[in-house]
Amino acid sequence: MPPDVATLVALLSAPDTAEHLDEAAWSRVIAVARNANLLGKLAARLDAANRLPPGNPSRHLVGALMLSRRQRQSVTWEAVQIDDALADLNIPVVLLKGAAYAMARHASADGRLFGDIDILVPRASLDQVEMHLMVSGWTAIKQDAYDQRYYRQWMHEIPPMMHVRRGTVIDVHHTILPLTARYRPNPERIFDAAIPLPGYRCMMTPSPEDLIVHSCCHLVHEGEVDNALRDMHDIACLLESNTGSGDFLHRLAAAASDHDLSEPVALALRLVNRFFPDACTMEQLEPFGAKRWERAHNALLRRYMRAIHPSSEGSIPLGTAIARQLVYVRAHRLRMPMGMLTRHLARKAWMHLTESPKTDARME
Repeated sequence: MPPDVATLVALLSAPDTAEHLDEAAWSRVIAVARNANLLGKLAARLDAANRLPPGNPSRHLVGALMLSRRQRQSVTWEAVQIDDALADLNIPVVLLKGAAYAMARHASADGRLFGDIDILVPRASLDQVEMHLMVSGWTAIKQDAYDQRYYRQWMHEIPPMMHVRRGTVIDVHHTILPLTARYRPNPERIFDAAIPLPGYRCMMTPSPEDLIVHSCCHLVHEGEVDNALRDMHDIACLLESNTGSGDFLHRLAAAASDHDLSEPVALALRLVNRFFPDACTMEQLEPFGAKRWERAHNALLRRYMRAIHPSSEGSIPLGTAIARQLVYVRAHRLRMPMGMLTRHLARKAWMHLTESPKTDARME
């Protein structure tokens, strides 16, 4: 692990180590944290431990902390708006990822910066959900015929929608992996175990087990490692909050099995163990049957460790760039068959070469 990344991980795990850093070290670790999308979380950990440094480093950290708090308020406001838009449908609406962490008040939300809001709804209700969101001011971002077909025919979500006044983006999922993916998770399990949010008519959050399974699934299947360190810290926080309760790890392993995701969850937890060993020891991985994939995972772990390299200088070594491409291709190979993947990547490359910089570049 590069020294500055190791310093960042140490600060996230043990804020008391902050007292050993000089201003030059702070400058590097703040740059790494910013590139890893972890600056707000680092600030929250240091603030909670009363370890915010003085002077210039503090200004960067406090700024990120204030931004994360404003974004958390925005997530709460959007949840109210979505609840108002969809409550009449009498269906479960389950928040996913960052919005779920924030609304369920998980420690993983402290200092986290948010992008889109992700929700999960029953697939049979997608048309009604989309119509109600459009009536309430959201509109589809993707208008291209290929994008529309890509999302609606093959993906686990409809094209993302943006609110015409607030500019906020919502991703409406009907399951947690593309329909073309190797693994077939069970969204009904998430609905059955979801926890209603007090004060809301239809909004819910996943059970802690499903929340961690989805986070692990996202870490392994997204393929873009820019946020991988942040995602692993999310998982570490969720584990630390729950592993003290009885047989939680066995229930987590059962949830992973129910979702046909035992292998990716085992890989993700081994990755978390490499960066945050206190949250997940190797002995605790026994319920997940990790030994079955040990040899293959050892090779993948070396590749991920090479790829996850947020730099303080913004540039990355050639070996890291190659490792990132291999992780990216493997993740997409898990999401769709080889023939479809080849056509899709060729299409993305062509669009990248021919479209203007102002064109929305979001395309899974």
